[in-house]
Amino acid sequence: MVVQSQGLGINFQLTEEHLEVQKAAREFAQRELLPGVIERDDKQEFPYEQIKKMGELGFMGMMVSPEYNGGGMDTISYVLAMEEISKIDASASVCMSVNNSLVCWGLEKYGSEEQKQKYLKRLATGEIIGAFCLSEPEAGSDATSQRTTAEDKGDYYLLNGVKNWITNGSTASVYLVMAQTHPEKGHKGINCLIVEKGMEGFVVGKKEDKMGIRGSDTHSLMFTDVKVPKANRIGDDGFGFRFAMETLNGGRIGIAAQALGIASGAYELALKYSKERKAFGKFLHEHQAIQFKLAEMYAKIEAARLLIYKAAYLKDTKQDFALAAATAKLYASEIAQEVTTEAVQIHGGYGYVKEFHVERLMRDAKITQIYEGTSEVQKIVIARSLLK
Repeated sequence: MVVQSQGLGINFQLTEEHLEVQKAAREFAQRELLPGVIERDDKQEFPYEQIKKMGELGFMGMMVSPEYNGGGMDTISYVLAMEEISKIDASASVCMSVNNSLVCWGLEKYGSEEQKQKYLKRLATGEIIGAFCLSEPEAGSDATSQRTTAEDKGDYYLLNGVKNWITNGSTASVYLVMAQTHPEKGHKGINCLIVEKGMEGFVVGKKEDKMGIRGSDTHSLMFTDVKVPKANRIGDDGFGFRFAMETLNGGRIGIAAQALGIASGAYELALKYSKERKAFGKFLHEHQAIQFKLAEMYAKIEAARLLIYKAAYLKDTKQDFALAAATAKLYASEIAQEVTTEAVQIHGGYGYVKEFHVERLMRDAKITQIYEGTSEVQKIVIARSLLK
């Protein structure tokens, strides 16, 4: 477990603080998230009470400075908590990821002091939650093609357009919205505006009926002549695209940790089942075919974990972590799909029914290959870095 470099060696030990965070997240997930997780998935119910408790325990603003009501923790701690929450309920963990990685981190690093006082303090405690609004009907992976516009009207912007696939779409109170102000400048003309729920002309659209993470709150958003004060712009004029890309680098570590949690949760269930179920007169784990599956699952999970810890370590030590984050996100999301599929296979017919959890984890795993940059986009990011 890569935590810190020591001369020419590497320390693989987690600190006491890391272990305490990991234990607290694991116990919370078992106690608060596991009961009812199947029903929430089935009914597409957002885990309101659970998210509120996560905020009270500090999970919604883990890396935010205590100055702004955050936990002041490092990225390793965040990754550990994300993994444990994701083992049980990926719908809760994606809400946690967006609030921590995309909203709180971006506001603390690039927001004005006024914005931090007004929004970040409440976001860090989970009193309110945030949403990150980049994707559009024709601007998902191609984030440069923003059709949403923010017309400069002097002391305010007039916001018009549509965003879709927005996590925390109807439950958020604060929305970071990317919009084009200067079309002639291309991606250098994009701004990020802080939009509040309730602003006139802002409407939350339909909720998406998804294959996985069905308890998460995914909506389209419509903006019609929404007046957004100039004070709500993050950074200088035209900084929006860079803000989005830099924020997504950190977000990819969170989603990689989510994928890791989904995979490790499925593996643990499969390992447990292999020791309980008999076939052809002996336990499943006594069959070499199952042993090989379990060995491959374990190896892939450990490889993903080390890639994620490396990216988190680079981020914590203020090194360039973009390549490491893209690599971790690519690999962790790919193995999450593989491991959860094998977990279903090991369970046989039981794996195909909701009662045994692994079918939900398999459905949840797929989105990690898509959001916050598809696997194909990660390969582009990696290749560009290698070919500089």
